[in-house]
Amino acid sequence: MTITRRTFLSSAKAVGLFYAAAAVPNIGRARSTNARLALQPDPRGIVDLPEGFSYTLISETGGAMVDGFFRPGRPDGMACFADPASADRCILLRNHENWPDTENGSPFGANNELLSRLDEDLIFGLKPDGSPFFGGVTKAVYDMRSGELVEDYLVLTGTAANCAGGRTPWGSWLTCEEAPRRPPEEAQRYHGFVFEVPASATGVIAPVPLTAMGRFAHEAVAIDPETGIAYLTEDSPTGLFYRFLPETPGEFHQGGRLQALAIREWPAANTSNWPQDWGGDGIGGIETGRSFSIEWIDLDDVEAPEGDLAARGHAAGAAQFYRGEGMDYGRRLDGSGGDIYFNCTQGGVQRAGQVWRYTPSSSEGQSGEADTPGSLTLIYESPGADTLDMADNLAVAPWGDLVLCEDGPGDQYLRGLTPSGDIYDLARNAHPDQSEFCGACFSPDGRTMFVNIQEPGFTLAITGPWGQLAARAG
Repeated sequence: MTITRRTFLSSAKAVGLFYAAAAVPNIGRARSTNARLALQPDPRGIVDLPEGFSYTLISETGGAMVDGFFRPGRPDGMACFADPASADRCILLRNHENWPDTENGSPFGANNELLSRLDEDLIFGLKPDGSPFFGGVTKAVYDMRSGELVEDYLVLTGTAANCAGGRTPWGSWLTCEEAPRRPPEEAQRYHGFVFEVPASATGVIAPVPLTAMGRFAHEAVAIDPETGIAYLTEDSPTGLFYRFLPETPGEFHQGGRLQALAIREWPAANTSNWPQDWGGDGIGGIETGRSFSIEWIDLDDVEAPEGDLAARGHAAGAAQFYRGEGMDYGRRLDGSGGDIYFNCTQGGVQRAGQVWRYTPSSSEGQSGEADTPGSLTLIYESPGADTLDMADNLAVAPWGDLVLCEDGPGDQYLRGLTPSGDIYDLARNAHPDQSEFCGACFSPDGRTMFVNIQEPGFTLAITGPWGQLAARAG
């Protein structure tokens, strides 16, 4: 079924990702069940997986794409879409987190010798020296039956540190700049915006920043298909949690209103659970499983040329979250709507990560919202790096668990988090570079999980007995 921008609100059930919020009374009891899913060593030294699972290496950084450009480095956030041309194929839109000071991985070659092949209006930004930013997005078409990459090519370029983003219900990818650079010292124009890339793109699109969604260290976006409201995380120690109320659902370029979350009974909250001498409000101030009623604060001057949007929001009462990163929307099994799940990578007493759930109001974004406010719940806090180490990207899996991509200093894992609070291993990065997992997402039929390993720049397709996984991990 094709979901258009105009009809997606009435077709919310097509999202097809589920997470049973009503079934999580014990989710905060941090139990590790890693031993139940023992990982098998990979003889190729790329990724260890549970017995019965296998992977295909789809692509690597640096190879030539069909458009003649080179595959950019540092693949990160990613989303998967059905390919309307073939039921056997799917489309991946893949971020590339190339920072302004990243030296390798340009799509234009080591000396940007291919840059002249693009019209200037297709390159969003240049550095002060005139060289391009080479963050952006590539599109990959993958044949699930043959296990082969059909083609990939550049669809957005000239952006800065495209880390995560979010899939829209109408068939596009919202890619987020994490580097809010400013002119003239750091860039020739302002960066730190969200851009929309349609899955139907067949080449580099004109880069149009969605400025009404704010300028800050953007990380991820999740859209509630019931309302069309977008939620946004900020990768900063003093970041906020935002929502964007569009003027027209599905047409973000027409503008809207940006707001920040505030806890009603705790204005200007610091949710890190850090001790006071680390800059927090005290160890364990928020118990796992505790819920808060929330309200939303209107923000002005959201393009924030001074880079002070979060500081102004916090001064007005918005809650701070320690490095908000991965995020996804999941429908409840009882059909009563859905929730937004997001990670705080270094939140928690052990500074090893938190997982939060935002449950929208039944009148979300409407006049009756104050009487039935949404709620914020800390559903998991890592007891230590051996259990969960700095979760970054997040995906709601088809079988109902959360898939968490680690980005800690040691071994890097893909971890699963069940509704009952069990953590288990899905994969271990066996490559000697020990880089982070990024961009976990699932094919439309739920049979393939795609994920990136940022360095040396692998995109993998993982298959196996997903249908048995929940029973084994529970």
